[in-house]
Amino acid sequence: MVIIALLLLSILFIVISTTRFNLHAFLALIIAALFFGICSRMPLNEIVSSIEEGFGGTIGRIGIVIIAGAIIGAFLDKSGGAYALAERILKTIGRKNVTPAMAIIGYIVSIPVFADSGFVILSPLNKSLTKRAGLSLATTAIALALGLMVSHTLVPPTPGPIAAAGILEADLGWIILIGIPVSILTLLFCWFWAVKVAGHVQIDPNPELTEEEFTSRLKVAPSAFHAFLPILIPIVLIVLKSIADYPTHPMGQSGFYQAVSFIGTPLIALLIGILIAVTLPRQFDKDMLSSSGWVGEGMLAAAMIIMITGAGGAFGKVLQNSGIADIIGKGMATMSIGLWLPFIAAAAIRAAQGSSTVAIITTASILAPMLASMGLDSSLGRALSVLAIGAGSIVASHANDSFFWVVTQMSGMDVKTGYKLMTTGTTCMGVFACIIIWITSLIIL
Repeated sequence: MVIIALLLLSILFIVISTTRFNLHAFLALIIAALFFGICSRMPLNEIVSSIEEGFGGTIGRIGIVIIAGAIIGAFLDKSGGAYALAERILKTIGRKNVTPAMAIIGYIVSIPVFADSGFVILSPLNKSLTKRAGLSLATTAIALALGLMVSHTLVPPTPGPIAAAGILEADLGWIILIGIPVSILTLLFCWFWAVKVAGHVQIDPNPELTEEEFTSRLKVAPSAFHAFLPILIPIVLIVLKSIADYPTHPMGQSGFYQAVSFIGTPLIALLIGILIAVTLPRQFDKDMLSSSGWVGEGMLAAAMIIMITGAGGAFGKVLQNSGIADIIGKGMATMSIGLWLPFIAAAAIRAAQGSSTVAIITTASILAPMLASMGLDSSLGRALSVLAIGAGSIVASHANDSFFWVVTQMSGMDVKTGYKLMTTGTTCMGVFACIIIWITSLIIL
């Protein structure tokens, strides 16, 4: 109970210090990490190494991806390509359908692509669509973020469900067969939350852009197809890598596989996206690549996001290394509440240490020997257990989750708004998904 109380106090400090006292989120997260580490009696040198490892590891994983995404976004914006693409899409789907469209796009993209990379890649398109449709960025950003989370946790071949299936010896066919309809129903909740809750929060995606400037940029913009390539090509390359890395090795393990695996990493795929984005302006000027040009503007926009995301990673790593996940997981192992146990255990571990994938793997490892006593030692029972764990891993994306900071910082949300829309939204969505899974179990078990 003490370590859980320390976690709650740390989160409370982050929220109050950033919203009421205007403390920078970077400092609030580092102070919270130190507070939790010291009060939980972690060795002092381990606290320091955890902060360094968490900060460096998070930036190493997502930093260049954010920078590359910001540079692509700058070229799409300045060249007018984003607006040409937005105009074409709006003519096809209509202004009223932008929010569900972003949720569906997020759902599809996150099956082979990690959620944070998917959000970075799709953010320029989302902002331009939102601006042109006259919507709040809070609505479409939350729809995109939650859509990304649904398939990331419930639909193989994303790493979490694949790992849990292996640990619990569950049949992937059953997981996919049950998981797809469950995830589609959960996606409807994303749409509802984005419209009915996030829709009441007004965030202008580009307050400096007037209608006159929009029109002038359209006049010099590249074609919509050309503008789509810096977004499409990285996604296609990442998808090919996911296919190549599948356990059955459909592309073999030769030199071709090595090449696909290399260019399909998010870092390389987005660098290729930058090369394509550079071709968007009708009249190229080498100053666009300078520190004061479009590249420099993109990097400046990315710098703050990277620092705060890295600090969130540091806070999360301190929590992970404190052993809070094992304490919570083993403490719940004696409960006997059927499919709700995998859900609650995964939700608690996810909220405690921040990573949905870690929460899925940790929960599956703890519960694997207990499935028989829980009445879930069957093909369907194991598949439902994997999905219940996945639903729990959706719950409570907050300050210790790098994805929380990617979404909030790239969408202009403050911490209080992030907790209201992202943290509460993921919690409600996870509960909703588990209710569907539980009802399904009553029918098929």
